[in-house]
Amino acid sequence: MAAEAAAKRKCSGADCDNDAGSLQCPTCLKLDIKDSFFCSQDCFKRNWGTHKALHKSQSNFLSNLLPPNAVSKPDPDTGLYDPFPTFPYTGSLRPVYPLSERREVPKAITHPDYWKDGIPHSERTFGGRNKIDILDKAGQDAMRKVCRLAREVLDIAAAAVRPGVTTDYIDEIVHKACLERNSYPSPLNYGHFPKSVCTSPNEVICHGIPDKRVLLDGDILNIDVTLYHGGYHGDLNETYYVGEKAKADPDSVRVVEAARESLAAAITLVKPGALFRDYGNAIEKVAKSKNCSVIKTYCGHGINTLFHCSPNIPHYAKNKAVGAAKEGMCFTIEPMIALGTHRDKTWPDDWTSVTQDGKRTAQFEHTLLVTADGVEILTARFPDSPGGPIPMPIVETNGETKVA
Repeated sequence: MAAEAAAKRKCSGADCDNDAGSLQCPTCLKLDIKDSFFCSQDCFKRNWGTHKALHKSQSNFLSNLLPPNAVSKPDPDTGLYDPFPTFPYTGSLRPVYPLSERREVPKAITHPDYWKDGIPHSERTFGGRNKIDILDKAGQDAMRKVCRLAREVLDIAAAAVRPGVTTDYIDEIVHKACLERNSYPSPLNYGHFPKSVCTSPNEVICHGIPDKRVLLDGDILNIDVTLYHGGYHGDLNETYYVGEKAKADPDSVRVVEAARESLAAAITLVKPGALFRDYGNAIEKVAKSKNCSVIKTYCGHGINTLFHCSPNIPHYAKNKAVGAAKEGMCFTIEPMIALGTHRDKTWPDDWTSVTQDGKRTAQFEHTLLVTADGVEILTARFPDSPGGPIPMPIVETNGETKVA
């Protein structure tokens, strides 16, 4: 009986339809995560970048119980400190602690299943990991509503971006705006993430934790907002220029506009029958034309009543993603583009992902609904949305002015 059941078990690889063998993820075994079986070592390696996200909720739970080994002393004047002073940071950015207290959500607002223990139980089921939902009209309308609300919240946060404010202040604004819309901020306690929004400056690729660091003139900042409303999630992000120095910096403009344009290029391909693996080709073509690289570790994802589910949408060229878009599917495309290497490193907070060479990175994301004849951008910008594309700055070289 046991052998027969094992033969019918499906491989946990997001891009694999094969039956699983006896190979299990060793980290999942240590963390007591069930049913992480793969058909082969090659399949396990190929899916490692996305599969390891399952480990976060368990590993973060342990790290919440155990303080970091090295904590710098708080500044006597401000009380601020770096919680990981011995960590070999890749760039100039440092976390600025203490974090503010966890912001509360009234019980009257519908909460997702992970709000209390940090574990997205519905995503851990076989269906949550492998089934691609086709939304009916009611589901599509619910996604339209939550995505419109998410756009409103992101725009409110973006309007507050300026030199001198902290990312914790951005988190406070996002949290309040979610509550005003009778919505739960989806990142809050997802895998024990401590805040209501992800704020990722400069070399941070994604999943930056809002803290007491003050934004500087010349920074770039990604704000990643997700709302849970009416039982559905709506997810989007944009990267913004902080002050005029950022808009005058050729490298910052190059990577931000490359990320913006690469997302737009991928969206033009979305329609019934379009292969999930093809979006990465369009994204990487734009990135390479700007002398940038594409981060490979993180990908777009299905989204509906679950925050993250199938399909996975890789952003790099020549990927092996299996499957094609069908009318009624909802998923995100969210390319992360870097000035230097595509390789990443994670801070000891188990969330903040940065480039290994410390160079800047930018990201844009939309939630998309596949329609009968193409795609609907559910998180599309409003006519008065803050931000938007800018041209490459004019620079002076040897007494001559030219576009950088």
